[in-house]
Amino acid sequence: MKKKIEELMNKRLHSLVGNHHRHTGKLNSIDEKLLQQKIAMNQKRAAEIVKSHASVQIVGQKRVNNFHYIDYNAHIQYVVKQNDKIYVEESFEERIAMFENGDLINDDEKKYVEEDSTDDQVLDRKKLENEPLGVSYNRLDAVKYAERWWNSFNPKYKKFENDCTNFISQCLHAGGIPMVGYPSRTNGWWMKHQNWSYSWTVANSFRWYLSGAKSGLRAKEVFSAKDLLLGDVICYDFEGDGRYNHATIVVAKDEEGMPLVNAHTQNSRMRYWTYEDSTAYTPNITYKFFHILDG
Repeated sequence: MKKKIEELMNKRLHSLVGNHHRHTGKLNSIDEKLLQQKIAMNQKRAAEIVKSHASVQIVGQKRVNNFHYIDYNAHIQYVVKQNDKIYVEESFEERIAMFENGDLINDDEKKYVEEDSTDDQVLDRKKLENEPLGVSYNRLDAVKYAERWWNSFNPKYKKFENDCTNFISQCLHAGGIPMVGYPSRTNGWWMKHQNWSYSWTVANSFRWYLSGAKSGLRAKEVFSAKDLLLGDVICYDFEGDGRYNHATIVVAKDEEGMPLVNAHTQNSRMRYWTYEDSTAYTPNITYKFFHILDG
């Protein structure tokens, strides 16, 4: 069954090669839409997928009457060409396929809630000014960490089902930004002794922290994604309702100087920053671009 699922997945991905989507089998409406969005996104930036590959790992299965349900993980790789630049984009999807009498009936990516619903509106913004002075930020070390752990979890830290902000906080800490504020969950930015501040793990709190801290982890909001450097951060409000629910770190720039990012929750590497190919994307999406200050 692993071989069959891999064949179906690779057939689906091959339809993206050359930015010429061809219907190559049974696709649900969500997958169909995501393939079209990815092609449109690449066309806008004069990029194309020249090669794709997926490897599959079965993690669980059950049978109910004639139906066979299979939980699996897919490691997806795209070779992307943009003018003279070539790079590899990667992602990790958790999916469930349903077969009836050996025929594929449905194959869905599991839904991701990019962040939890922790009450994060209790940050003590007055105390943000009482942190230690700013320190040197090593962007290369932050990016190295993001590359090392993009699809796995550092055992030194607690792992969350919705892990995006926890991962970005770890990257910034690896770049030399100190934890501050322990043990107050509403003040500072820290993870210690199986406890953590809201700003370390919750995207909306993290966004407010970056906007308000005067020392320690300090950031400056910039107007354009193009103004970001490696090691900088993007925050995402997918619904455009004012509550930010995802964060990524810039690990590279494409041929046009636009960010390529790494992230957790749906683990991704060298992904184009707009997230137009995400199940969470909506036309109302808004972004905040934060340049991490040094010194």
